[in-house]
Amino acid sequence: MRSKAAILGVLAGLVICGAAGAQNLGNLASISNQDAVQGLKDALAQGSAKAVSQLSASDGFLGNPKVKIPLPDSIKRVESGMRMLGMGRQADELVTSMNRAAEMAVAEATPLLVSSVKAMSVSDAKGILTGPDDAATQYFRRTTGAALTQRFLPIVKQSTEKLQLAQQYNSLAGQAAQYGLIGKDDANIDVYVTRKALDGLFIVIAEQERSIRRDPMGAATSMAKKVFSSLR
Repeated sequence: MRSKAAILGVLAGLVICGAAGAQNLGNLASISNQDAVQGLKDALAQGSAKAVSQLSASDGFLGNPKVKIPLPDSIKRVESGMRMLGMGRQADELVTSMNRAAEMAVAEATPLLVSSVKAMSVSDAKGILTGPDDAATQYFRRTTGAALTQRFLPIVKQSTEKLQLAQQYNSLAGQAAQYGLIGKDDANIDVYVTRKALDGLFIVIAEQERSIRRDPMGAATSMAKKVFSSLR
């Protein structure tokens, strides 16, 4: 028979999370905190590694419409005119360079994602397991977003600084930003590409997270299978 504390815990789950949430909390209650955290860490290590591997491959960004980085809106508005002036090749080179830069930058994400997984607390783990389908992705964005930006930016800059069109964009966009014609986030091509690379990384991590939640048997370890199966 369940203890009074356990019954009160389930009732609290009903109030806070609704019937489905309470069932998940009840199932998780049968798994030790240590196992729940380890299972989640296994799954996150698997999902983040797959995301990095997929995006850092050749055409990882360029060949994936969901994450391909387009020209900034300020360039896209004049793209047709650029092509009429014979600058179509430069525009295409810039798109290719931006996406190649993102692929190289994302390859550097693994150590920071791994550190974030290792630092996860029991409270973090429980919140992710009973949260929405992208709860782990939100955790990654919150705990690694700033550090990943710092890691990505110099890699992106090294790739784009060789292109004349990128330099021209930075000069013109910087002036336009002073008058409020362009948002500050898009006023520098390197900052723009870095932001888009991060967005792409978290999009693919979210896909991996949803996949494991929907098919726990696809998880790489038995503990991850056990933990995510308890949520179904």
